[in-house]
Amino acid sequence: MVMDNILNRIDRPQDIKPLNDKELKQLSAEIRETLVKTVSKNGGHLASNLGVVELTMALHKVFNSPHDKIIWDVGHQVYTHKLLTGRRDKFDTIRKEGGISGFSRPSESEHDIVYSGHSSTSVSTAMGIAVANQIKSNKNYTIAVLGDGALTGGLIYEAFNNAGAHKNIKLIVVLNDNAMSISPNVGVLAKYLAVIRSKKGYFRMKAATERLLNKIPLIGKLTSNLLFKVKTSVKNMIYKSNFFEDMDFRYMGPIDGHDIHTLTQALEGAKIVNGPVLLHVKTIKGKGYNPAEQMPSQFHGCPKFDPETGEFLSECDSFSSKFGDFLRLQAAKDKRICAITAAMSLGTGLKGFSEEYPNRFFDVGIAEEHALPYALGLAESGMLPVFVVYSTFLQRCFDQIIHDAALQNRKIIIAIDRAGITGGDGETHQGIYDVSLLNGIPNITVFAPSYFSQLNGFLVRSLYHTDGVVAVRYPRGGEPSMPENYTPTTENYEIYPKDGGKTAIVTYGRLFSHACGAVEKLRKEGTAAFVIKLNRIKPIDEKAIESCLGLKEIYFFEEGIKSGGTGETFSRLLLESGYKGKFILKAFDNCFVEHGNVENQLHKYGLDVESMYTLIKKKSENANE
Repeated sequence: MVMDNILNRIDRPQDIKPLNDKELKQLSAEIRETLVKTVSKNGGHLASNLGVVELTMALHKVFNSPHDKIIWDVGHQVYTHKLLTGRRDKFDTIRKEGGISGFSRPSESEHDIVYSGHSSTSVSTAMGIAVANQIKSNKNYTIAVLGDGALTGGLIYEAFNNAGAHKNIKLIVVLNDNAMSISPNVGVLAKYLAVIRSKKGYFRMKAATERLLNKIPLIGKLTSNLLFKVKTSVKNMIYKSNFFEDMDFRYMGPIDGHDIHTLTQALEGAKIVNGPVLLHVKTIKGKGYNPAEQMPSQFHGCPKFDPETGEFLSECDSFSSKFGDFLRLQAAKDKRICAITAAMSLGTGLKGFSEEYPNRFFDVGIAEEHALPYALGLAESGMLPVFVVYSTFLQRCFDQIIHDAALQNRKIIIAIDRAGITGGDGETHQGIYDVSLLNGIPNITVFAPSYFSQLNGFLVRSLYHTDGVVAVRYPRGGEPSMPENYTPTTENYEIYPKDGGKTAIVTYGRLFSHACGAVEKLRKEGTAAFVIKLNRIKPIDEKAIESCLGLKEIYFFEEGIKSGGTGETFSRLLLESGYKGKFILKAFDNCFVEHGNVENQLHKYGLDVESMYTLIKKKSENANE
């Protein structure tokens, strides 16, 4: 007998509420099958989503979204949430251009409360909502769902500290513990007590007892306080100290995050508590799909793969992997070189470095703000620290870049991975802000290699031939095509082809390949155009400016935001040098760039070969009319 597909009947969160335990178990299996099938085709975050299937189901069974607000930390574990909140029919479009996002996105659904793509922010946001509810006498609940990795970010502790001071808010924090040991293994008795203390009846009895004792004249309050101290002492003997209760959160757990019956009971119990609650659930990352369970880190954010074998379909050299290789080879020659990452050792290509030089490799967790002062200390002591970080996460330490890096003027190298458009991860992960961020800060040099050989060359130049803080920025994925008769150099700027002309395209990074394609098309039609490739984009070489002063027209194409970018700086320097020709700047202007294929996004914003060619051709024709 063929079983009815339950997932096909879930059009809104309320549809999950009548399901019994057997139906919920079947639904969880159907969801996991859908996750594996879809992510194998689209790429995305698999292991973390497989781990929260039952937890997400329990949340929607107990609470009433969107009236009760569920805030997802980071937001990459919302795939099941999307399936249960009216986006099942669009789920095969996840991370595709024009499709649904791989992160929570308010413009997409009323059930996605805020955009979330960076870690450790959920408790702060959820607390704000909970306090607002309290002010307005709104009885709805606010739930923050965070992974144990979020506890490596300092912001989360600021939120816990602040939230604990609000005694009566309806705030529930669900800690999804899938790797880190938050609590010691405390045996059968503690596990049994954890389940008992998570039940709704326990909290009802506890509240009733406290109310009764407090009504007894003279001794009631004293007795209640004494019982609380005794209970705390006994609990601490069994559980040892609990950090969260020290922060004035009511702690519940740890409980099995894959037992939906226990989860729903615990969440119902949490609703009764008067004040902030932390529910600690234990889950298995990659649950239900063996390759992801065996290799959760590789299946955290993964490319397309064969769902039968778990083998990735695209394994090629990338800027990330090559940078890791180059840094490892330099570290073999120089024992001063250290690598720092913020919970991204695999994504940034540092796995080999961490294995060969474990005493010089430092994963500081999701704590970018800490990484730079830490690098300062290493640099101050004669080491050569290299902080390898995604562009989007570098944004989190703007103050430290100024105060603990540039102002100190010590040798710190920042390797900016995922610079430019990143593809399927969308608005929260596009690496288009780092150039503008760095441009206004003194004592920083920025290199932008286009090819692997330049990446290695600028790493060496940063380590040994450039003073102060140095950033090397490079895109996600492999190197672009290389034009004929071109040999990459590590000069501050390059001209291609050498015979020049009166029309120049100025650009940097991977857009150089597109610019060369546009110039080739223009030359075939008789327009004497050429490319000025900036390798050092901060400070811009004065000779690069001088080479432009006699030109008729300059087109600057930049894979970054226009305001404060290299293009704006270039135009200012031209103006100050007396340039009289035409200057046109094409970059991302006052917008957030959505998820989608990189090449399609470059075309959409006028940064690919065809767009460059068409713009220049059109402007030239208009000028000749």
